[in-house]
Amino acid sequence: MERERRILQRTVAVAAIVPVLAGLYGVLFGIHGIGGLGGGTLVNISADSHFRYLSGLLTGIGILFFTCVPGIEDKSRLFRFLTLVVGLGGLARLLGLALTGVPSLTMLAALALELVVTPLLCLWQMRVARLARDGRQGLTGPGTQR
Repeated sequence: MERERRILQRTVAVAAIVPVLAGLYGVLFGIHGIGGLGGGTLVNISADSHFRYLSGLLTGIGILFFTCVPGIEDKSRLFRFLTLVVGLGGLARLLGLALTGVPSLTMLAALALELVVTPLLCLWQMRVARLARDGRQGLTGPGTQR
């Protein structure tokens, strides 16, 4: 159980790097960035402002995932909430795909992270939490001392 917990912690830490770096990139460089998402067209200042705001939220989501790493087996509520937020964002991206067409490969990769990887990590976290809870109950069951 301890080995699986450590592997999950490392996996979540590595995965959390993606939204932190992508968010910081968006905050610093805006919708155009280096080679930009704006596609070389002029973008409304308000659209750029909104993009930077959402990039800040993305950074915060990544940081919150990092806070789940220590004691990950006890962070189920926060982990599920973050998974819900990421999943809702992924569903919004999926709707955009249906309404406006297929986005860039980068956006498709983000969609896969949002709708496949994050929910799988959440299921894994739930498993590790259950194993930890069962292990604690086994240690503190009838006839045992703490």
